[in-house]
Amino acid sequence: MTIIINEVLQSYVDPLTDSEYAALERSLLAEGCRDALVLWNDVLIDGHNRYAICRKHHIDFRTIQNTSFESLDDVMLWMIDNHLARRSVSDFQRGVLALRKKEIVAARTPAFASDADAPEGESAPKPAMSTREEVAKAARLSSNQISQIEKIQKAATPELVEAVRSGTISINAAATVASLPQEEQVAAVAGGKKLLRQAAKEIREQRAATRTPREPKVPHVSQDTPETGSEPWAEQAPSEVERLRGELASMKQRVAQLQAENVELSQRIAALIDGS
Repeated sequence: MTIIINEVLQSYVDPLTDSEYAALERSLLAEGCRDALVLWNDVLIDGHNRYAICRKHHIDFRTIQNTSFESLDDVMLWMIDNHLARRSVSDFQRGVLALRKKEIVAARTPAFASDADAPEGESAPKPAMSTREEVAKAARLSSNQISQIEKIQKAATPELVEAVRSGTISINAAATVASLPQEEQVAAVAGGKKLLRQAAKEIREQRAATRTPREPKVPHVSQDTPETGSEPWAEQAPSEVERLRGELASMKQRVAQLQAENVELSQRIAALIDGS
């Protein structure tokens, strides 16, 4: 029997941890492969881990055909929906799968610039999963988490992606660390979970410090208002503004200090890598 492994389809399957693989291997050795592998023609579309273990130990297995697909895109969507429904799939992997589904659906949807470009009597169709909220709903995540996963996909190094995929670092922290230059991301991952968390914490603190506070509005004095000199803000407003300006100057000084600490952190990370 010829069974083809499509690497793109296989990438939709989250790799098993060592303990999960060992448990599946023990089960197959003890009970055999009870569930049939699913094929589309010669392409394996469900049962990749079972297939690999069965081949390793020469365990017999059955196959069944799913003939409902007309294209590889149909297979991809079926596999994505199949994995999104499983509880064992990590939050990060569900987000990645939902974003892939969005791309496939968008490519299959006719593109109309407006209702005028659509067929006569029809409105321009709204692509399914065209919003981040729809993608988040499919992945059972928040819109903010989907946004963070998009940042990770765009800016994270392979090492950082593997760290979040394996659960070494959270999605939130990984999206933060992904803002660092690539060499610093790699160094942070090499430093382990503690260093990754520290790097994410310091980046957040630096961002918070760089947010410029809004200056309070000085009360407007109407020309019709009699100048009695008794209004409490008449003398207090100028001094309040000066105080806030002083605080702003202190904040700017703190920002400069944090930037210097960030440089020092990068140097410590590099030193840790050199000494390991």
